[in-house]
This record gives sequence, structure tokens and C-alpha cells, in this order.
Amino acid sequence: MTGPLDGIRIADFSRVLAGPYATMILAELGADVIKVEHPEHGDDTRAWGPPYAGGEAAYYLAVNRGKRSLALDVKHPFGREVAQRLCAEADVVIENFRPGVAERLGIGYEAVRQANPGVVYCSITGFPGGDRPGFDATIQAESGYMHITGESPSKVGVAITDVLAGLNAAVAILGALHRQATRGQGELVEVSLLGSALSGLVNVAQSALVSGEEALAYGNAHPTVVPYQTFEAADGSLVVAAGNDRLFRALCTAIGRDDLTGDARFRTNDGRVRARDVLVAELGAVFATRTVDEWIARLDSAGVPSGKIRGVLDAIRTAGDVTLRLQHPTAGPLELVRTGFTLESVSADRDIAPPPLLGQHTRELLAELGITDDRVALLRQAGVIHQAVQSARPPVEPA
Repeated sequence: MTGPLDGIRIADFSRVLAGPYATMILAELGADVIKVEHPEHGDDTRAWGPPYAGGEAAYYLAVNRGKRSLALDVKHPFGREVAQRLCAEADVVIENFRPGVAERLGIGYEAVRQANPGVVYCSITGFPGGDRPGFDATIQAESGYMHITGESPSKVGVAITDVLAGLNAAVAILGALHRQATRGQGELVEVSLLGSALSGLVNVAQSALVSGEEALAYGNAHPTVVPYQTFEAADGSLVVAAGNDRLFRALCTAIGRDDLTGDARFRTNDGRVRARDVLVAELGAVFATRTVDEWIARLDSAGVPSGKIRGVLDAIRTAGDVTLRLQHPTAGPLELVRTGFTLESVSADRDIAPPPLLGQHTRELLAELGITDDRVALLRQAGVIHQAVQSARPPVEPA
């Protein structure tokens, strides 16, 4: 079964996480994503290991399935010509070069639009405007995420600003593709990690704007909902999220403390936030008397959201059908985490191409672009392209 983006070709010059995550989502929707990589080292994340599977870093494998790899040196004049031809025939071009680099390569927005007026062109940067480089850790620092995370400034354990930027890019590209399809007009899409991070602060950012006061770090608690945090049980920790007055009453009944609902200080969320320390102490004393599993069973029966604090692998294994298995050319059977959505019209069991080897599809893509065999030989001789050689034996993984 084909996806809703069947027939859409995407020239993907992005690397690392935000751009590749966006194009993987679009590939899941049926787009033909052509991943353009340097012929010697490819996407930076190919070297971001261990761990490895079949010589490929797990980081790279996480966000590159469903794509075809074109190993091309776009800085070489010959490679630049190929890149320009690819952009001229693409429905979408996405890049995350430092500002000015795409223009120097002849594949900036204005140059591509001249040859391809209906193109959707997406540029991803660390910071909006300027020439300042940005990686997730620095963006988490600059955006306030580290300030509000943990008991003292802490980084979120995944590159959350890249993930948010990738999602923003995918959404904006889909909107631009609708305009392209209905009006025949192209679009420039600009996404920054900092802008994505700030928009992702949602209620925390708005509270700071409304109050005029700097946001505080609440650790595993919530700034404006109580109780909504971790508690220590007899054998570990659990999270309880009583997000409204009804759930608070249900919580009190489930733990045998109906008396708390009669206390005027705790009747509304506003009061519970103001009396946070008193209420949390009362609840904490109760939760310490039973095990995590006992409390979660009770709270689940009462309809109160609660959860066990799990490790990543434990979470994946207990969540249900959240992974898929692909046959990778060097790693063999490869398990990957599914995207967070499904479409009724697209089978979850459809064939999805595994993350490609570096240059795995170079020859076929050059042929599709009308590059003659003689020209291909010249490009190979000049070191402008690379074609992966697949063998039955997996490559030796880096020590």
C-alpha cells in the first residue's frame, strides 16, 4: 500500500538528527527521500557509536529508514552539477548547512527556485538568523530547558530540541506541499532549533510571560498542577498525575485518605498548588507504606493516571507493538522503534526500506537523473561519488 506522499521526491541534504528525523517521517508517509551524503564519511551520525549493528551506528539507524543514499561530494564542481539537477527535479529540498553554505554551493533557495519555481525548500538552523552553530546541548542551555529540568540545571536525556525541530519541519513541509498541490506555488520553510525549543516550552513559557517572573525548576513535580509528580513507595518510585479535582478525589479514595478532600486547602488545584508542601508530605507518608505495583494496581482501578519509572528497554518491551523488524544488508534482522502515528489507509506491516548503506543507491539515482555511464565513470574517477559494495559478511565495527 502506498502512502499519501507517494510520488513526492525529497532531496535531503540534512544530517545528524532534526532534518533526518523530519525526512524519515515523510518517508513513512510514502515520499521518495534521497539522502545526499559525503562520499567518504557520510552523515556524521554514522560515526556516533558504539553501539553498532552490522557496522552502522545505532544513532544513524534510528532516523534514516525508508531512504535512498546518494554519496556525492557537493563541494566538487561535478558534484555540484548533480546536486543542482537533483534539486531542479525535487518536490522538496531540505538542508541544514551553516548559513551561506547552500548559496555558495548553488543550491540555496533563490537558485533552486529559479530552476524549480514550485519547490518547497526547508532550511533548518540552530538559531534563527545569523551564523551561529547550534547543537542540541547548547540549545537546551540557551532555551531554558536546562534551567527548568532536574533539581539543578540538567539536560533532557534525548536531543529533544532536534526532535521538536524535526517535527516542526515535517508539519510545515506538509502544509507547503498542500499549497504546492492546490495552487502550484512553492514555499520557503525556515525552522530553528531554538525557535522549536521555545515553542515547546508551552505553559512554562506562557506562565513566565504572564507573571513576569523567571520559571523555577520543579524536578519531577509540576509547576501548576498538584499532585503531579514522583512519590517514593516501599520498593521504588512511581509517578502520580491527578490533573484535576475529580482525579484528586479519586486518588484520595484509592489510598484511603478521603479526609484530605474535606480539607479546604486541598479542594481546588489552586489551593493544592499553594499548599503543595503540606499535601505532598501527607501523600508521601501514605505511598511509603506499599509497593509500586500495589499502588499502581489500586490507582489504575480508580482511573487515576500513574506509572512505574522504567528503563528505556523495559519501556519498549512492555509497551506493546511499538517496534518493526527490517532486513538490513549488513546487520541482518534489525529492530527499530515505530513512528508515533498510524494511518488507517497505510498498512503497518508494509515493506519499509532499511536505513541505507553509504552510497547504496548512487548508481540507480544517477541513472534516474539522466547521468550517462561515461559521466558516472568520470565522477567516480574524480572521487565525487561512492557506491556501496554489499557483501554477505558484515563490516568490522569500530573498536
